[in-house]
Amino acid sequence: MVDVGDKPVTHRVAVAGGRISMLPATFDMVCAGTHKKGDVLGIARVAGIMAAKRTSDLIPLCHPIGLTRVDVEFKTNAADTSVQCEVRAETRSQTGVEMEALIGLQVTLATIYDMCKSVDRGMHMSGIRLLEKSGGKSGDYHAN
Repeated sequence: MVDVGDKPVTHRVAVAGGRISMLPATFDMVCAGTHKKGDVLGIARVAGIMAAKRTSDLIPLCHPIGLTRVDVEFKTNAADTSVQCEVRAETRSQTGVEMEALIGLQVTLATIYDMCKSVDRGMHMSGIRLLEKSGGKSGDYHAN
């Protein structure tokens, strides 16, 4: 692991975003909350938060950090039958939270897929990326 012992503790924030596209019938079921497995977005939100908290267990050499906040937000888009997701992770630490935001996002989207695959195996995830980060030596980043 990289030694971060001499780095100052600062407030660090990262936001990752992406989407999952699906058939109209699947989209309607997700939005209405009528899936037989339950509230797809609610369960996916919890999965994303849990994954962000376990990032250092999943990514080799990733520092375990104390998260002070993880938010998972959804926007549904009826025009293209997709669900857009953003995961915001925050900490006061010596290292950043980009990986926590990205892992939280990917597990959130994978949970939606897992819950709905019985009715729509053609769902696809796209646009997964870091949208912004702040704090730390390298400064701020905002995706175009």
